[in-house]
Amino acid sequence: MRLNVNDYRDRLLGCWLGKNIGGTLGAPFEWRRQINDVSFYVQKDLRGRPVPNDDLDIQLLWLRVMELSGIDITAMKLAEYWVSYVTPHWCEYGTAKINMRQGLLPPLSGTYKNAYKHSCGAYIRSEIWACIAPAMPDIAARYAYEDAILDHGDGEGMYAEIFMAALESAAFAVQDLKAAVEAGLSYIPATCEVSRAVRTVLRCHGEGLSWKEARDEVLRLHRGGTFLGLPSHTSREDQEKGFLDGVQGFDVPSNIGMTLIGLLWGGDDFGRTVCTAVNCGEDTDCTGATAGSVWGIMHGARAIPGKWIEPIGRGIATIVLNLGDLSSGYEIPATVDDLAERTLRIGRQVCLRHGRIEICEDRPTDMSDTSCERLRAQDEGASVWRWKKGPRFDFEGFSFLWDYGEAGPVIRPAEPKQIVITCFNNSRLQANLSLRWYLPDGWEARPSRQCYALSLPPLLGEPVQLKFELFAPSLEGSTLRGALEATIQGRPTVMLMPLTLLNGSLQA
Repeated sequence: MRLNVNDYRDRLLGCWLGKNIGGTLGAPFEWRRQINDVSFYVQKDLRGRPVPNDDLDIQLLWLRVMELSGIDITAMKLAEYWVSYVTPHWCEYGTAKINMRQGLLPPLSGTYKNAYKHSCGAYIRSEIWACIAPAMPDIAARYAYEDAILDHGDGEGMYAEIFMAALESAAFAVQDLKAAVEAGLSYIPATCEVSRAVRTVLRCHGEGLSWKEARDEVLRLHRGGTFLGLPSHTSREDQEKGFLDGVQGFDVPSNIGMTLIGLLWGGDDFGRTVCTAVNCGEDTDCTGATAGSVWGIMHGARAIPGKWIEPIGRGIATIVLNLGDLSSGYEIPATVDDLAERTLRIGRQVCLRHGRIEICEDRPTDMSDTSCERLRAQDEGASVWRWKKGPRFDFEGFSFLWDYGEAGPVIRPAEPKQIVITCFNNSRLQANLSLRWYLPDGWEARPSRQCYALSLPPLLGEPVQLKFELFAPSLEGSTLRGALEATIQGRPTVMLMPLTLLNGSLQA
């Protein structure tokens, strides 16, 4: 498969322009449950600048992380940058930051006591992963998972980012939007609410309903709560339709639906696409921005009418980043052109790593070898998201998945805390594994704190599951830390995994 570099650059630029345009268009109507009547920007004087939007900000940070640290991205690496540079203290962003600062690793940082893990904060930052992995939805989905579990853990928000990243990556290879949507759907469980909402939209489109009828059907079947539950944020018409209630924080299924309504009913018309998404209401800066970016990937920047670009220019405005030492000039892109160029550089590295997409200077794009079937996952993406209980620790040849159980990462004095650890041998050699706990004074580990030896079968063998009970007669402090050391007989590597538990006697 071949992607011409100029075509690639144009699609990247289309993505980021579409993101800025849709976000600016939708910003004044954010979190209002109503049908809007928007045909262009309503801001009186944008003065050639886009409205700052968190939909783009965090992706700028992730780009810089890859420039500094390389393309081997893990949630734990992203978490270090999150606590340093992501400023919001509200909703899923703030909950994740609280959890990270208490020592909880992803995905626990996005799951524990997070009423917003089913909200919209992750899917709106999916484009960077699709753009660096064009026509490789499996790769884009894996990146998206590592990102989404930071603040959405095992929630619908995680499925939403995986779905959208896979869709957007597939959009580099196919011009049929529904084929890209089906590719995205193949990476998430059919039983999750995001998948159900997407299929509701596809059904409505197939039945020939209007976009307003489709929008009402999405709210009837998949709606979350309104903004803080305030009746003033729901139109009288929607109140009369019975749309005033909903689960607070359960926002992403309906907003994914609104995004797709914009794309499907908007068709080849950019303005109609972003306006339809925004006119559906709900989280309008997110739906408009994502619809604009998908359209830009499929059609390229050259197809976006100039009347949409001129009022906001080509600059980037940030709002949720503490730039600090990132503000010296180069670190964060200042324009969409710079962002597209730097995204392309990272994309070249990812394409070289996986050897499937050739970026060419002098030959046209050729995706004739890319069938819709090749873009689809064969296991509902389980190989991507099945470790969502986490955290997961990966070492050379070996992986360890920790499960803290239904109570989460909490221990109470004089009560045993069970932890299940699943050990995977990803190498081709048999290995004898030894484990040793390092725990606070007075704690016990059962069956053994000192050493636990087992044999790991080679590649493709069954993983080994171990169950431990930790017992603490008393607890001091809010966060309790320890470590598990794993060593392999005959090998020099020491695999050290942190243990973090919260004091349950201090939990509400």
